[in-house]
Amino acid sequence: MAAETLDEPAREGEFLELTDKISRERGFRCANYKDKCLRRRIAVRMRARGVEGYGAYAALLDEDAREFDQLIDALTINVTKFFRNPDVFDAIAREIVAPLWDRTFDSRIDVWSAGTASGEEAYSLAALFHQHADTVGELARIERVRVLGTDIDRRSLDAATRGAYAETAFSDSPAALRQRYFSTAPPYAVAEELRRMVTFARHDLLHEARPGPPVDLLVCRNVLIYLDRDAQERLFRLFAASIVPGGTLVLGKVETLFGPMRTSFATVDPRARIFRRV
Repeated sequence: MAAETLDEPAREGEFLELTDKISRERGFRCANYKDKCLRRRIAVRMRARGVEGYGAYAALLDEDAREFDQLIDALTINVTKFFRNPDVFDAIAREIVAPLWDRTFDSRIDVWSAGTASGEEAYSLAALFHQHADTVGELARIERVRVLGTDIDRRSLDAATRGAYAETAFSDSPAALRQRYFSTAPPYAVAEELRRMVTFARHDLLHEARPGPPVDLLVCRNVLIYLDRDAQERLFRLFAASIVPGGTLVLGKVETLFGPMRTSFATVDPRARIFRRV
């Protein structure tokens, strides 16, 4: 038992050195993420490579750049698909897209997909606006809609920019939307009409100011659940500063607003986690 007790501080020291290495060399600031989540995802990669000990894994990262990429993928939780949680996208179309389209007849509509991963969410939002414009016979005005997708992971952003996806990305997609906006053979390429609406950029939500002017719609789903409370509150302040009065915030289905910034938003749809900036 004494040996185990003596070993524990050493293991903890190696863990802190590893997380400092990740933050320093790849810009992924581990200190803001929930400790259990961070340790669990690092452990998954260590088991996958058959490595025991944080020090040995840090040495592996020095030797194998591809493993470092795999680790960052694991830490940034790049799990997404088109129209993930279809009921949420139905609510966005009903509660946000249609009213916003009518309310801003002559002005630009700015949409921000924060933590967009490989771009499925950003393209899904663009498709909602494009479909609405088509339905009301106003496609000539679709160029006023601009969707920005941001993420901290450059590899994911490269995939988003390529805009070509495997079959698995469409398991939640309405068949009609897939047929309308993607090529007919794999890898399924995003139609040019959606590409023109969407741009992608690297952005660190926790340590950078908003990447553009205030937006009409900000969607940030399933990011908060991995962050500690201080980091969550910083994001809420960023969200409040990034959305125009009357604009809308959409969070993940198990996320909600709390703390002082809660008074900056009114609930629109509690099930879909839609909030309006007051």
